[in-house]
Amino acid sequence: MSLPALFQPAGLRGLALRNRVVISPMQQYAATDGLANDWHRIHLARFALGGAALVFVGSTAVEARGRNTHGDLGLWDDAQVAPLASVADAIRLGGAAAGIQLGHTGRKAGLQRWWEGHGPLGEADAARGEGPWPVVGPSALPLDARHPVPEALDEAGIAANVAAWAAGAARADRAGFDVLEVHAAHGYLIHQFLSPVSNRRDDRWGGPLDGRLRFAFAVADAVRAAWPAHKPLSWRLTLADEDDGGMPFDDLVAYATGLRERGVDLLDASSGGGIAAYPAGRGPVHRTLAFRAALASRLRAAVGLPVLAVGEIVDPHAADALLREGAADFVAIGREALFNPNWPVHAEIALGANRDYASWPRAYRMWLQRRAPLADPIRAAAGMAFRATTVQQESTR
Repeated sequence: MSLPALFQPAGLRGLALRNRVVISPMQQYAATDGLANDWHRIHLARFALGGAALVFVGSTAVEARGRNTHGDLGLWDDAQVAPLASVADAIRLGGAAAGIQLGHTGRKAGLQRWWEGHGPLGEADAARGEGPWPVVGPSALPLDARHPVPEALDEAGIAANVAAWAAGAARADRAGFDVLEVHAAHGYLIHQFLSPVSNRRDDRWGGPLDGRLRFAFAVADAVRAAWPAHKPLSWRLTLADEDDGGMPFDDLVAYATGLRERGVDLLDASSGGGIAAYPAGRGPVHRTLAFRAALASRLRAAVGLPVLAVGEIVDPHAADALLREGAADFVAIGREALFNPNWPVHAEIALGANRDYASWPRAYRMWLQRRAPLADPIRAAAGMAFRATTVQQESTR
């Protein structure tokens, strides 16, 4: 029996991946001064043990002022390298490749953690030692009336910011990561330069599309030069721009083509996270990738780069279909992995593969194989192994 598409081995720029399942970057807001800790090691290593091929560390700031919250990870300082190196080692120990996403939130910086409200930092936050800091963006245009007015980066500021991306990439390499991703979606700094909604500049960094692309391409060039030639580079972009005043499809193709020419190997195609999405005050755009599968397929065909599908993917049959139908080459799960860290090995069983627990960690196999004659019939009778997840996914559209 041939393997399902989702579990066929793959490669990126020479990196061998055991299947097509990726754990999406998810911020944990658990760092202090940008430093990783035991929580990050435990949190991410369990996804590798669960069978994913590539596990990403959540968005990691290239500047302290680029953090979303005080709890964000960072790579703006050499002291942050060693703690992240231990995270990369833990991921690889579980059998997965270790990836890290670099980011800068621009005018969206300086927020409370989600469980503290996720609004702009204020006096009450400062009183407990987590006050606001000055934010930057392409234009002096705040996210909304509640958020501070950002400083519009001048030429020197842009040059320093691009250099910070390159320095972060070099530190990620020193930490031993296998894959690097640049976060250029969800209304963060690079996305702010790309979109006419947030970029009102009239110099060479704004205006027509060529000007608005300039910052993204400068970051891509700098990161690719700092990141080793044999290691893959991924780029997160959004498929939501056409809906909320950003780039139409032809502009998106020009953008992605320019990234390919600059050495980007994978398009992490987020199905939501537009420039006007939460918390900008307007209603959020649709976030289910199934809603944007046709757009992802068109982009993949037009640009000729592999696509990583992201957005409320729950059902392994739907995930496998995205690959078989040409909408994507890899599938990322995020919140579903929090609910079920073993989603990849469970999905493999649901798709008719992974007989006798062959893909589970070696130390687990004997125990599971010996119990299988009793446990597997009980589990099947209980309707486990994703029987109801298609309904759950449909309900999110």
